[in-house]
Amino acid sequence: MEYCLVYMTAGSHDEAVRIGHELVADRLAACVNVLGPMTSIYEWEGQTHEDPEVAFVAKTRRDLVDRLAARVQALHSYDCACAVALPIVGGHPPFLQWLGEQTAAEG
Repeated sequence: MEYCLVYMTAGSHDEAVRIGHELVADRLAACVNVLGPMTSIYEWEGQTHEDPEVAFVAKTRRDLVDRLAARVQALHSYDCACAVALPIVGGHPPFLQWLGEQTAAEG
C-alpha cells in the first residue's frame, strides 16, 4: 500500500482544526497535524499578497488523495485551497500499518 502526506494551508487555526476533524471523521486521513502560524506570499488575481496562514498536514493513503483534496476544497473558505500530496517512501512499519487501518472503510 502507498501512503502520502498532504500539505494544506488555511487562513486560521480554527479553520485548519475544523477541516482536520472532518478528514479524520470521514476516514480520509489517519491523522492531521496543525502547525503554527506562518506568512504566505503569493500572487492572486494579478496582485501580490502577504497573509498570515496556518499549515496543516494529513497522513493518508495514496488512493484517497483525490477524495481528500475534493473534501478540503468543499470545506475550505478559499476559492482555490492548497492540498498537495507528497509520497511517503518509507517509515516505521507499525505506524504505516496503523495509517492504513485508520483510513480503511468501516465495516
